[in-house]
Amino acid sequence: MDSLSQIVLGAAVGEVVLGKRLGNRAMVWGAVAGTLPDMDVLGQYFLNELDNLAFHRGISHSLLASVLGSLVFGWATHQLYQSRHHATVAMAAKAFAVVVVGFVVNFLTQILSPGGWLPLALYTPLAAWLWWRHGQRRYFSGQWKRPDADLKGWVLLFFWGFLTHIVLDCFTTYGTQVFAPISDQRVAWGTIAVADPLYTAPFLICLLVAARFARHDRRRGRWNAAGLGLSSLYMAFTVVNHSHVSQTMESALAEQGISHEACFITPTIFNNVLWNAVVDRGDVFLLAQYSVFDEVPVTFHPISKGHDLLHNLDTDETLKVLRWFSAGFFNAVQREDGTLQLNDLRFGTFSGQATSPDDYIFRFKLTDLGPDADYGFERAQGGPPNNTAEDMMRALWKRGKGLSAASK
Repeated sequence: MDSLSQIVLGAAVGEVVLGKRLGNRAMVWGAVAGTLPDMDVLGQYFLNELDNLAFHRGISHSLLASVLGSLVFGWATHQLYQSRHHATVAMAAKAFAVVVVGFVVNFLTQILSPGGWLPLALYTPLAAWLWWRHGQRRYFSGQWKRPDADLKGWVLLFFWGFLTHIVLDCFTTYGTQVFAPISDQRVAWGTIAVADPLYTAPFLICLLVAARFARHDRRRGRWNAAGLGLSSLYMAFTVVNHSHVSQTMESALAEQGISHEACFITPTIFNNVLWNAVVDRGDVFLLAQYSVFDEVPVTFHPISKGHDLLHNLDTDETLKVLRWFSAGFFNAVQREDGTLQLNDLRFGTFSGQATSPDDYIFRFKLTDLGPDADYGFERAQGGPPNNTAEDMMRALWKRGKGLSAASK
């Protein structure tokens, strides 16, 4: 899921584990725990593009990392607060909370007004002033109190923060390598988009309300529980909806007499209403889009696998990684400039028909270095090109409203 959702979930989990003992600091450290697994994005500074693609959501998102990581970070946090520098740690934690809230402000600003900057510009100096005014008196007077949390509490906070992060990512199409390093198999249920406001927004509102109450106030726990309950109910709805869409696709294939080897479905970005499907028919792939509001039968559009454009398909190391990453749902196309583009079809297309190379949602550019050399690989590209993003998102919104029988 997106970083904001993981921050909110981590904060709520931190509140459950240590909220009565730490108050809002439990939310802050829970947000830290919910963010840490995604720090594997720093691998882009140390790994080549292809290795980094395989590394992301790998060992850092495994059960092993949840256990070992919680022991390491739980012990380190406990030691920090037991040291003579605990006041500095507390101020740093508050600064992190300010940054997290700033991230939320920026995230909401970009959704409501893409390219907008005024809310964040107003928030930054205000937040800095409040942070300094609220903390500097106690910091310089030595009135900071050590948190009432033992080593076990810190370890549990990080463990549940890590584990819930991993489980949440399993519901997305990208998935995680839960059993790494024993297995590189990705667990990807594909029931929810990587960013879905209906999951995050109610959860965030309940969390912010809960944070306003004192740590021993029962209303605090009730609001936090409400946020966790609403998000869990919505996630359960996505599972049921995924099953419904899957059955709809299978029924449509059967009614149209289409035999196939595999079918993969995933919701489009920001919603759980409009879905993309890719069907492996053996010789070709079939693409389709389906809205739960459609009144017309599902239409499947054939596209070439394009594997004939690739040399050494079974032995090329670059293609091996991309085949593994895409679970075999990939095709190759040639762009107008002659370059090769490989597409992960699990994420679908914006139109549901693959009208152009830029229509594919998740794509990779390959560099042909010769018939005996592995393909060169450029950074993965996700989403529409910048100059068409607004139009494509508007088209998705319109398509999500469904196709009526009258318009057929």
